[in-house]
Amino acid sequence: MKRIIVFSLLLSLAGMTIFAQDTDMSYYTEAFNRMDATFVRRLEVLEAVRDENLSGIGEFYHNALKVFLTRIPDIRTRPETEAAEASAKIICQGLGDEAYIEAAPDLWLLAQSYDVARDVNDGLVMQEALVAIGRVGDKNYVPHIALRLDDFNTAQSSDVETRRRVQRAVVGTISALEALHEIAGYRPVFFATIGWYDPTIRAIASAALPNIVEDPGEVISGIIQNNYNDPSVRIAAWQEMLRSRAPDSSKAKVAAVALAAGWAYPTNDPHFQRLLREMRMSAIDVIRELGVEDDSVYANLERSYNNNFISNAPYYDEIRKAVDTLAVIKTEEAAEILLKFLRELHTRRRSGPWGNKERQALQLVIPGLGATGTHSVEARGLLTTITFSNDYTGAEQGWARDALRRLGQ
Repeated sequence: MKRIIVFSLLLSLAGMTIFAQDTDMSYYTEAFNRMDATFVRRLEVLEAVRDENLSGIGEFYHNALKVFLTRIPDIRTRPETEAAEASAKIICQGLGDEAYIEAAPDLWLLAQSYDVARDVNDGLVMQEALVAIGRVGDKNYVPHIALRLDDFNTAQSSDVETRRRVQRAVVGTISALEALHEIAGYRPVFFATIGWYDPTIRAIASAALPNIVEDPGEVISGIIQNNYNDPSVRIAAWQEMLRSRAPDSSKAKVAAVALAAGWAYPTNDPHFQRLLREMRMSAIDVIRELGVEDDSVYANLERSYNNNFISNAPYYDEIRKAVDTLAVIKTEEAAEILLKFLRELHTRRRSGPWGNKERQALQLVIPGLGATGTHSVEARGLLTTITFSNDYTGAEQGWARDALRRLGQ
């Protein structure tokens, strides 16, 4: 029955007898290309082809797209507009199904023709065209699509209808960049995850990120280091790095960047200060687990200890994490930093000031130094001095003896 309907349609459109085989598209093409065919009639042809579930017909859909693009100026009435939009959807889906990469330039022209920058466009055709570019797999359009998404990310609007139209197009850009798997698409999609969009759109962007590239370390590092990005952006980027499928070595490198950035952003804003501390703490955890991939880690772990130690309101958890991480790293550089801390505490213990803060630090630093397994003669000598000095309590002397035992003395 379906075949009879299709044949009758083509007879009425093409005015000729049909003897086509299933894969012969010449009759459909001729019917679609007729100069006197209306948008409604062309839609009927496309619907007939779609319903036939044919394959290997990318060339037909590409031809239909070329014709469609030349006929866009002819659209006048609402029925023509609706038929044209429905036709564009079928063409885009057909080209996507066929993965017909040759059509990518014309799909991009279609996206531009239906760009939501013009109020008459509701965003649906633009979305379909962008999705199709991703499905046909032409990576040459990644920079163009990424730039368009960048524009959307910065074009916040309070108008409800404008937001709706733009977000439809945004979904298309995200889908295309996800499908094309190029690092250049990662940054704009990341900013879409924290952008002005509705939660559903941000969720779509978030789900797409891990599929664009496995290792976004280079991009994430750039976002974290960018002085124009506030702490809320930086910590969001760091969290995306943790969520990625990047190798441990890459995560450790970005952890060094995050730790450094956590100390490089001066602010008196309590909220920003909290976010920076959270990023540092998380980065320290990763460094402790995955190791040192950048020597800047040592100076910034020392800073995490010192800046909290001299603060009127020290954050002891960060001091503890910094000391524990140096102990776990077990390098000579780490041992030297812990020895430096112990020298300073020893000086304070002998001549002041000395209080609860110093004692808490001592309780962390002595076991940490012992855990490094250092062969430093100075470290062993200082620990030995503590075990015999009347400046220290029995408990404090016991910590030093335990550390010496761990060092094999």
